Amino acid sequence: MTEEYGHIPDAFDMLPEEDLLLSKEQLERVRRAERVLERYNHFYNTECSGLAHGTPITPEFQQAMTLECMLDALRCENLNHEFDVITTDDLNDLIEGLYKQGKDYLERVNNNG
Repeated sequence: MTEEYGHIPDAFDMLPEEDLLLSKEQLERVRRAERVLERYNHFYNTECSGLAHGTPITPEFQQAMTLECMLDALRCENLNHEFDVITTDDLNDLIEGLYKQGKDYLERVNNNG
């Protein structure tokens, strides 16, 4: 006696077109968030981390420079558009990326030492 199993469609085959478009939008958002985080890190490393030790600077200056790095990263991402509005999604994605970056670093350090 042979048993035949029905074809179980892949989940991808079951997605309607709307879900496929949403997935593309989500993929683009992830890519955008990665570019903004990369740009932010570049600006931050250039402007803040590169300061000489002993430089007379206050935490407020560092916070202001950090916010400026965030704006520079978002300006670069929006070079082809008028830049007068920052979406909260962009800010939240950058914050989430920074938290993840810090967590990943701590895990690497803890696992290596």
